This record gives sequence, structure tokens and C-alpha cells, in this order.
Amino acid sequence: MDLSLSGEQRQLVDSFAAMYARESSTQRVRAAEPTGFDPRLWRALLETGAVDMAVTEAAGGWGATELELALVAEQYGRAIASAPVIEAQVAARLLGRCGDARAELLQAALTGERLVAFAPRPARNGIFSLAPAGAVADVVVGLDGTRLVAALVGGDRRPVRNLGSLPLADVPVGCDAEVLAEGDEAQRRFDDALDLWLALTATALAGAAKRAVELAVDYAKQRHAFGVAIGSFQAVSHPLADSATAADGARLLALEAACAFVDEPHRVKELAAMAFAFASETARDATQRSLHVHGGYGFGMEGDIQLYYRRVRGWAMVYGEPAVALDRVADARYGTVAG
Repeated sequence: MDLSLSGEQRQLVDSFAAMYARESSTQRVRAAEPTGFDPRLWRALLETGAVDMAVTEAAGGWGATELELALVAEQYGRAIASAPVIEAQVAARLLGRCGDARAELLQAALTGERLVAFAPRPARNGIFSLAPAGAVADVVVGLDGTRLVAALVGGDRRPVRNLGSLPLADVPVGCDAEVLAEGDEAQRRFDDALDLWLALTATALAGAAKRAVELAVDYAKQRHAFGVAIGSFQAVSHPLADSATAADGARLLALEAACAFVDEPHRVKELAAMAFAFASETARDATQRSLHVHGGYGFGMEGDIQLYYRRVRGWAMVYGEPAVALDRVADARYGTVAG
């Protein structure tokens, strides 16, 4: 599998990296707390076409591939951006595949008239619990029993405070929810969307892990003890080398999962869940090591590394711990176990 970037893909990465550097500095990330949503960044993403790119040209979008979406997600993770771009992309892509009947809602999502987000966990007792963008979304798309629905978000949503500073909320599925599909078709469409969400989130986590290692390396070069840089100590350099290797591996696996949507469709479910599980563990370990390299400074709220430490845990737990994703891998490879 050739993961070298084309000229157009390199330009795509560079343009989003520049946009995040301009619109999602760590100062802006702090300013967006505790809601975890930066309206200025969201407007910039809409103007850049971050949501449009997820939709086919026939449905009014740019027709980006899953790999191109993953490359953009990596920059999102490196910037720990305060906007639910992955959830919005997955929801828009899902709506675009639901036919002309959903064109009005899709158009509202593309123009920014409505923020439409995807809920990766099915509703329980009529509630999308911990919906990733539930606190700021206008519509949440997800699976409710045997129905794929677009639930209007009203005043009955319950925002959930969290250390990850994410715009989480419990969103009830009201009686006015629009049914997008039912039965086997609903489950299939939801599974396809979940696979994409897992692959993109895995890439974002890998990007955050890589950036956390870079922060630690920079600090280890500057901080001196006993007359030398602390990076020269094996107790510092060896764990960071392990995390750097793991971050590269997480990125490669996430990009392989993204490529599988075109190259190996039969392996998408397995690879996306594997990538998510590995990336969440990698990001967790990398941010912890980086924070400890920073010492007491790393634990202070003025330090940047604590932003990464908190967010990668929040992003992953929106779906569940790695073992939940590994159960999905087992289901894909060996079949679902009854009960």
C-alpha cells in the first residue's frame, strides 16, 4: 500500500495545517473552554470547505476520499481544535447518501445554517448519551433502535461537564425526529458512518500523540539538570522514543483503515476499529509521558501539554475504552456472539 502523498494531497494538508495554526492556537483552545467550541474556528472551517469536502460532487460537495478526510483529521488532532469537524463530516456524508429526500437538511449543514453532528453510540432509552457535539449541534444523526434518525436538538438537551472540555450533551430523540432509514438499511448506514468516524478519530488521535511527543522533545532539549539537557537521560529519551514509534504506527494503521474504504471494503470495519483502539492507547500513553517529562510545569493549566492530556482521553471515551473497539474487531473477524 503506497501512503506517499500526491501533490494535491500535500497542498490539502498544508492548507489545513496553516488554517489551524492561524485559527486554533493553544491560546484559542484555552479561550474556548469549558464548552470546547470556538465559533470563529467553526466559521473558518466552513469557509475552508471542511464539511463540503466530505460530500460527493453529485450531492453538492467536493467528493474527497476517506484518505483525504483522514489527512485533514490528522491536522485537527495536532491542533486539538475546538470544533466538531469530524462529527459534522460524518453526518454530512451520511446525509448525502440518503438520497434527495434529505437534500434540504444536507444543504443546511453545508451552508452552516445548521450544525449537524453524528452520534457514534446508539441511543439508549431514547437518548443519545454523551453526543460528541450535542451541546452545540442543531441536529444529531444516529441510530435509535431500528431507526436511523436526525433528532432536532432543543432546550431539553443536557450538557455534560467534562475534563476534556468537549461540547458533550445527552440529547433526547424527540417525537419530531426525522427518520432517515429503518431496519437493516438503517443499521448498515449507521455502521458505515461509524467506521468512518472511528477511522477519522483514530487519525486525529495519532496526530495529537505525535504533537505531544514533539512538545516533550522540545522541552527535554531546553530543560537542564546536573549541567546537561534532560533529554540526554535514558529515563527520558527511551520512553519518548517508544511513544514516537507508536505514534507513527498509529498513524500508519489509521491511514490504512482510511485507504481500505476504497482498496479493501471487506476489511473496513475491522481496520477502523483496530486503528481506533491502537490510536487511543498510543495517545493516552504519549500524552502521559510527555506530561511527566514536563514535570510540575506539565500539570499546570498554563502548560500546553495538559490540553492534549485531557482531550485525547475525552475524544476516545466518547465511543468507549479500547476494549470496546476490540470487541468490534472480533465481531468483524469472527462474527457477532449471541447475547
